[in-house]
Amino acid sequence: MNVTRLTAAGLHASAAELADLLAAVVADGASVGFLAPLDPGTALAWWRERADAVAAGRLTVWLARDAGGRVAGTVSLALADKPNSRHRAEVVKLMVRRDGRGRGLGRRLLGTAEEAAAAAGITLLHLDTESDSPAEQLYRSAGWERAGAIPDYAADPAGVLRPTTLYYKRVGTG
Repeated sequence: MNVTRLTAAGLHASAAELADLLAAVVADGASVGFLAPLDPGTALAWWRERADAVAAGRLTVWLARDAGGRVAGTVSLALADKPNSRHRAEVVKLMVRRDGRGRGLGRRLLGTAEEAAAAAGITLLHLDTESDSPAEQLYRSAGWERAGAIPDYAADPAGVLRPTTLYYKRVGTG
């Protein structure tokens, strides 16, 4: 797997492939903010809208390609913009294609985001994920701490309200 950090131009160039990944994970039931079926044009527009945040330094996006060059996964860091919160960032949109799961790609992408955050002086990461989802095992096994759960926080791709669990991890502090 080749994992690369995208520039704004790189995000634009890869937007269609990222949109395909987003639509695929939503179709597979991943709760990443969208309802199924996800229109390809909506997914493409969503990714293209992220380019300004990448250019401004508010969002960092990594892309993983498999040996055949296909987009296999992605992860992003949303950087805080308020003076009292610049020490933290949110891990967002960690996605891996179904056929790439169970091979360490999710852990590699998560580790990439953690290492980049620490290198940038960020000391606290946080994220949320659907409670009782397979992603929870990944986060726990990677040393993330459960902060709590919120009932009926977000609808899953089928539109059913589900609880969300909040996690955090200290990085770059030791």
